[in-house]
Amino acid sequence: MLSSSSSAHADLTTARLVLRPWDAADVAAVLGDTGSVHWADDFPADGDRVIAGLFDQHPAWLGEYGHRLIVERDSGLVVGSVGLFWPPGDGTVEIGYGIVPSRRGRGYAPEATRALAEFALAAPDVDTVVATVELSNPASVRVLEKAGFHRYATEETLARFRMSRPDHRQQ
Repeated sequence: MLSSSSSAHADLTTARLVLRPWDAADVAAVLGDTGSVHWADDFPADGDRVIAGLFDQHPAWLGEYGHRLIVERDSGLVVGSVGLFWPPGDGTVEIGYGIVPSRRGRGYAPEATRALAEFALAAPDVDTVVATVELSNPASVRVLEKAGFHRYATEETLARFRMSRPDHRQQ
């Protein structure tokens, strides 16, 4: 179940998670390695540092359809991030995700990925959300399958997945 409030950069809420947009303070804290009492002990992961660095270089990317921090509702702690690589090209946007090691295996990654993909598919310019994963990372493959994505291509070392609006025809 997905809900959000009406503000421009509203949080997305699932059964166990809140997906809230990054802000400038989050970026500064991650890049400054200052930590927060609102973070799981092992947040940020390497991928979160990469995303914060991109936001530092491109502050305009901090927006409604960008990356979001994954907050565990029970504890209130940030446990990862999920994001869209916006804007869409030809109706397609890519998604990426990561959960800190201490919270893996709880189903948070599929829950967050599905929620953000559904949010993206409700946008007027998006028909399809895609993701590419390395076949050497079976856990990431399972995340996408559990989130409702369908594999549409397999290459030598990569699998490509997508989720589309029900009214969209695949080519």
